[in-house]
Order: sequence, then structure tokens, then C-alpha cells
Amino acid sequence: MNFNSNLLYRVSLKHHLLFWLIYFTLNTLRWGSYFDDVAFERYFTNPYLYSLKTNLLGFTIHIALSYFNIYFLMPKFVLKKRYFPYILIILSSIFVMVVIKFNLTYLLVSQDVWPEGPEATNTMTLNYTIQMMFGELYVITFVTAIKITLDFLKEHQRVANLEKAQLETELLFLKTQISPHFFFNTLNNIYSLAVENSNKTPKIILKLSELMRYLLYDTKSRKQSLENEILCIQNYLDLERVRHSDDLEVEMSISGDIQDKKIAPILLLSFIENAFKHGVNKNIGEIKIDIDFTIRKDFLYFTITNPMPKETMHKDSINQSSGIGLENVKKRLALGYKKDDYKLVIRNKDNMFIVKLKIKV
Repeated sequence: MNFNSNLLYRVSLKHHLLFWLIYFTLNTLRWGSYFDDVAFERYFTNPYLYSLKTNLLGFTIHIALSYFNIYFLMPKFVLKKRYFPYILIILSSIFVMVVIKFNLTYLLVSQDVWPEGPEATNTMTLNYTIQMMFGELYVITFVTAIKITLDFLKEHQRVANLEKAQLETELLFLKTQISPHFFFNTLNNIYSLAVENSNKTPKIILKLSELMRYLLYDTKSRKQSLENEILCIQNYLDLERVRHSDDLEVEMSISGDIQDKKIAPILLLSFIENAFKHGVNKNIGEIKIDIDFTIRKDFLYFTITNPMPKETMHKDSINQSSGIGLENVKKRLALGYKKDDYKLVIRNKDNMFIVKLKIKV
């Protein structure tokens, strides 16, 4: 991931040069055309040459004032909310530059320093000063607006990158919330089988290996194939069957075409783990879990039903039986899917805990 938003909106020296070159060229042609059309006798014989000379002087002042404003005055005063000294300094700077412009134009170009004005101007009048200051202010405002826009886009991109990083970090964290007790218990079961020299040991180790490989390597992407997710669930169920022997009955049904369907990895497995953690491990005797996968068009309809824990059967509280696992699932759904792309319903009925999920795949 590229977190350096400075690269995306970075303005290099060549961009600065190109901007001023284009601006200078257009302004020179504009005033040259204006002088040529008006054709006052006090203009130079070649109006475009006159426009070139005056713009060379003018743009030197434009550039100096613009950069002085955006790189010194704005950070020093505006960003620190020192508005009055900022206004005073910027207006004083513009006035000084207008005085310099008048004198340079008078000495180097023409004694008529304002040919576009109402009359020949060879002295620095109030009207000339006001008009020139407005002209400089226009250029400064234009350049400052570009700088503010680029800074806004850069900051917006930086915040977006941070939010994306935070989102991916949180999703990664939530993916890893499969209970470590499951792995410890499974390893203990494998140890017991190995001590008994059971022929089930290699098969159980292989299923645990496949499950761990999926959790470690195949869950890095935002979406995983539904087939792989179901295969992971089957391995998980096979390992749980070893732990619970004949006391556990799991019925899993799949209908519809699951090929080429995508889903957030470990999302469904979290529901399965929750069912065992709160519906199987906290009950004694025979336990039955029903799991159903139904594909209709672009949606998966997933349902899992398990018995309520004995200690919560008389409590009207779904949260107490759902635990932290389902809270993580809710967060992952909110972070990874649009609101219209899923619907999660959790309820208890007749001492059974039921989870229904409709999700786009």
C-alpha cells in the first residue's frame, strides 16, 4: 500500500516552471492582442514586444509575491490565526512591489507605464496604484487557491490512507480471533490418539494442517472463495467430532451453485466456532448442530442452529450466549460490506440459538 500521499500530489520544479510559462505566454498574447487592437499612438510600434517586456517585469513580481505568500506568510500567520498582521504585511508587500514595478517599467520599458489606463501615466497616481495592487492581489489569490486545493487533496489522501490502513489492520485482527483453546484442545486430542497408537492420528494431523494453512496463508485477501471457506469449515467440524465423539451430531446441507462465489475469509467459521464454544462445550450429553448453505442468485443464505447453554436458557439475553465471537463478526461485516450487501439476524427460540445471515457472494 502506498501511504505517501505527497507523491500523488507532489508539485515538482518542472510543474512550477510549466505553470508560470503557460500563464506568462497566455498573458503576453492577451495584452499584445489588446494593444494591437486598440493601437493608441503612445503604444510601441510592436505591441507584442511591449507586452513581452512588461510581462517579464510583472511576472517576476507575481512569482515573488505568490511564493512569499504561500510559503512564508500563510504558514507563519494564517495557519496560526494571526490574521491582522497577515493582512497588513501582504498589503504592504503588494504596495512595495507596485512601486518597484512602476520604477522598473519607467526606466527599462516606457515612460508611459500604464498604456491600458485612461490616460498617459508617467507618475505614480492613486488610480494606478489601486489598479496595480488589485492586479497583484488577483494573481496571489489565484496561486494561493491552487496551493490550498493541492494541500487539501494531499491531506484528504493522507487521511484516506490512514483510514484504509486502520481498516485493514482491524480486519486482520478480527480474522485472527479463532479461539486458541480450540487448537490447544485439538493438539491434546492428537496427543491422546498418538499415545493410543490410533490410526486416526495421521488423518487428524492432516486436517489440522490444512486448517492452519488456510488460516495463516489463505485469509490475507479481502475475499476468499466460498468453496475454500466451506472446506475449512468441514475440516474444523471433523476436528470437533474427534473431540466430542458420538455425543455430537452435525448436519450440514449445501444447495445451489457455490462455484465462483467470494466471501470474507473466516467469516462463516466464526459462527461455527461460536456454536461450539457456547452451544456444545457448555452442554452435557448429545448435542445437535444444523448448518445450511443456500445460494440464490448473488446471495448466500447461511443458517446455523445450536442449543442454548444450560446456564443461559432462562435468561432473555442473546448477547450473553453469543460472546465476543459474534461481536467480531458484526464488526467485520460492517467494515467489509456495504449495508445493503448483508443482513444478520440472531435470535433464540425454544432454547435454540439461531443465526441467519444473508450476504452477497
